[in-house]
Amino acid sequence: MSNTGGPSAGEPDDTMRERGTTSRAKLRALLDADRRVVAAAPLVVVFCSVVVLGQLDPTPLRVAVESSDPIETLAQGLLTAIITGVTLVVTINQLVLSRELGPLGDQRDRMEGSMRFREDVADLLDAPVAPPEPSAFLRALAEGIASRARAVEDTLDADGDASESGDADTNDADPTTRVREFAEEVESNAEAVAERLEGRQFGTFEVLSAALDLNYSWKIYQAARLRRVHDADLSSETKTALSELRDALELFGPAREHVKTLYFRWELVDLSRMMFYAAVPALVASIGAILFLDDPTTITGATLGVSNLLLTVAFVVAVSLAPFAVLAAAVLRISTVAKRTLSIGPFVLRSETREDDLDWES
Repeated sequence: MSNTGGPSAGEPDDTMRERGTTSRAKLRALLDADRRVVAAAPLVVVFCSVVVLGQLDPTPLRVAVESSDPIETLAQGLLTAIITGVTLVVTINQLVLSRELGPLGDQRDRMEGSMRFREDVADLLDAPVAPPEPSAFLRALAEGIASRARAVEDTLDADGDASESGDADTNDADPTTRVREFAEEVESNAEAVAERLEGRQFGTFEVLSAALDLNYSWKIYQAARLRRVHDADLSSETKTALSELRDALELFGPAREHVKTLYFRWELVDLSRMMFYAAVPALVASIGAILFLDDPTTITGATLGVSNLLLTVAFVVAVSLAPFAVLAAAVLRISTVAKRTLSIGPFVLRSETREDDLDWES
């Protein structure tokens, strides 16, 4: 495998899942799984755990309730945690979103910056205007990158220096082969991302997920390195095409970060709403437990050998924890994406890509 044709020692893969060391199953749960399922899973675990612990306890819950008030104490703690937690989370979310409430001058600066960037993208795409919808915007940029990569290949064909890469070691490959492999890699990656973005609707994670799989930062580094290291070996047309490809990759970076920011704000708004929705039944459950479960004779009988009182308490605990499960499900995805996109530009933060593995001097 060549240095620029694909991932080798010290080089990251294109897709986000392949770049990380986390298992694919874990990443699927953190990123792709339905957030409702992710939120429900720990609640089911909590419910089952309380039931199992209650069955293993040599002292039945009903006996404990007759001698003390464990249910009321638990419910009071849950009630306090629900009110405090939901209020704190919603307040933090509003502080994050308060940037939308800036003065007119700030709003105008944001508008002008956005319009200038859209004009730069339109120039890159050689189009009158850039697409207005985020997924179409990113798709057009990805297609533009693929087109620039094909232009690099065309200049190599025009020079008559086409060659097969084979399995030769990177350091033994000629400059034309290395540039061709790099251009083919960029074209393949960009076309795959553009295909995934087709028809996607903003507000779903699929748009951001597809954009994250275009490893633009590493490709900017590769383009700059090839351009500088082989300056004397490449034609002026190839060097110009490489520079234009790097310019296209540099535009994709802020475009993806902007869409990521919009998605995070979208998720925070949804999170505030879902926290309120989950808090209502949680409050009802905890308040009901305080008012009506202090008497062990309120709920009698058993289901499948399990005390109905124990099942009720387990249900109350699970429902009361629903707001925090919703919060955890949203934060897991947001924090995972944020950690993997901390840097903008040609900086590689992942520990599996170590500096001593990168052939950056030749």
